Amino acid sequence: MGEHGISAIPSASQRNVVFEGFKEHCDGHRVSTELTMIELLRHSHPEFHITCSTPAKCDLFGYAKAGHATYHMDSDEAFDLTRSYKAPGPRLEGKPGVLKDHVRFGRWKYVWKGYEFLLYEVEHNDVVRMPTKLYFILSPRSEDHEKDDVSITDKLLLAVGAWSTELHEEIYVFDDGYWAKNHDLWSSVQGASWDEVILNPDMKSNLIADVQGFFDNRGLYKSLAVPWKRGLILHGVPGNGKTISITALINALGARPDPVPSLYVKSFDGCQGQKYSIRLIFSQARIMAPCLLIFEDLDSLVKDETRSYFLNEVDGLESNDGILMIGSTNHLDSLDPAISKRPSRFDRKYHFKIPNEDERAAYCQFWRRKLVDNSMVDFNEDLCRIIAKLSEGFSFAYLKELFVITLLTIARGGTVEQEEEIQEEKNEDAKSSISTEPIMVEHETGEGPGAKDEGAEVAVKGGAGATEKPEEEEKKKRVLPEVETPEHLRDNVLLKVVRAQLKMLLDEMDNTKEEDWPSGKTPSGGSGPSRRVPRMARAVPPSSCC
Repeated sequence: MGEHGISAIPSASQRNVVFEGFKEHCDGHRVSTELTMIELLRHSHPEFHITCSTPAKCDLFGYAKAGHATYHMDSDEAFDLTRSYKAPGPRLEGKPGVLKDHVRFGRWKYVWKGYEFLLYEVEHNDVVRMPTKLYFILSPRSEDHEKDDVSITDKLLLAVGAWSTELHEEIYVFDDGYWAKNHDLWSSVQGASWDEVILNPDMKSNLIADVQGFFDNRGLYKSLAVPWKRGLILHGVPGNGKTISITALINALGARPDPVPSLYVKSFDGCQGQKYSIRLIFSQARIMAPCLLIFEDLDSLVKDETRSYFLNEVDGLESNDGILMIGSTNHLDSLDPAISKRPSRFDRKYHFKIPNEDERAAYCQFWRRKLVDNSMVDFNEDLCRIIAKLSEGFSFAYLKELFVITLLTIARGGTVEQEEEIQEEKNEDAKSSISTEPIMVEHETGEGPGAKDEGAEVAVKGGAGATEKPEEEEKKKRVLPEVETPEHLRDNVLLKVVRAQLKMLLDEMDNTKEEDWPSGKTPSGGSGPSRRVPRMARAVPPSSCC
């Protein structure tokens, strides 16, 4: 019992009276659960002050688990809960499963700074809403009636509320119309480092300076009477570093002496409408400022019917001081000019292009450093420039796939001859599948393998009456650039497998716009690859709807 403890724990009969009353309340005759519970508690616990709260802004149990308080269940049979098995995390970690309790009615003894409270935890259901959780905090009345006993409960709620608002190894994620703290997303970005982000050096340093400089110079903005807010757009074809740059930014800002929280917007959808969601998004950002507010795939988030409302929030009818917005998009031309071209909303645009030869060589060096102690692979430094030349037009996503499949092939003991045989079999299968009748097929283009260019059709060569492909079209078949191989590398296994895999990947590539290419050119008359890479790893908050 604490210094300011409860002198006499209420009897079991008192608790049972409350439980019986709650069960009667759940029979379908209720109007207000909050009022019903307060009346029940007033009659059964007249010697206590009663305060009602909710977990949304007052995580009493999380606060206790963090070591700031203690609690234990104070019930014998007067409780309502479901105990279920929760599977462990990734099986590779070898952790056991755990049992979790879902409490619908329970009473706890809660101790904070020597003060003891009774805490009733109640969950109720309404026909048109998701289950609602309520806390009823009971603190003993003082014998000195002039003393304001409820202030102790208020101090507890203020402490818990301040703690609950902050992030604790978490990132706020907005989805399904509400904010939820996400530890898994935070964990997934912890390994992200700018050392692993291969970009044009000038653009990389400018992006870092833009973001870090914003949070370093609040005083400068104020002295210049400039609003302390900013917006950046990261754009370009998929697979060229936008997402990994965002994860590196999140991790770097979280590692500052004064950590900057990150808020990630997954969608505007919610049961109360997208305008309501936009309002909640910016309201939370203003509370958390200074903060990083991320809109990934911005072009798919902002629709015509919500554009004006979104812009009003961005422009800051209320103060947006301390908010740095980052929007990413694969299609800059799909964004409304009011978003992409008007200063003071999204001020700077960073174009993530298909990497040039120097950037591809740097990416090869990145993989070489990872394999420097691996005796299975002979990764000569001179190979980096050769592979960079051979992989003209490859995005970073395709380069990653090239190295992954090459290393797996070598690790499995595969040979170049086997890889070439597989490719020849694929070619033979493609030839044998040609029908004697004309076959109409669709050209494939767009963002990823399998994306279709609507309305583009050609007749396959070989069918009766089929149209011959023009000679110029035949010349556009993608081939590897001719690159001279030094004598000491001609028998290098890694290079041989890389060449074989490059030929296979060329057949899987889709087309990108010419302006996305380095120097505006395409190799061998063809177009370069693009590939949509997986988005930031993230756990989805439980869905809810009113």
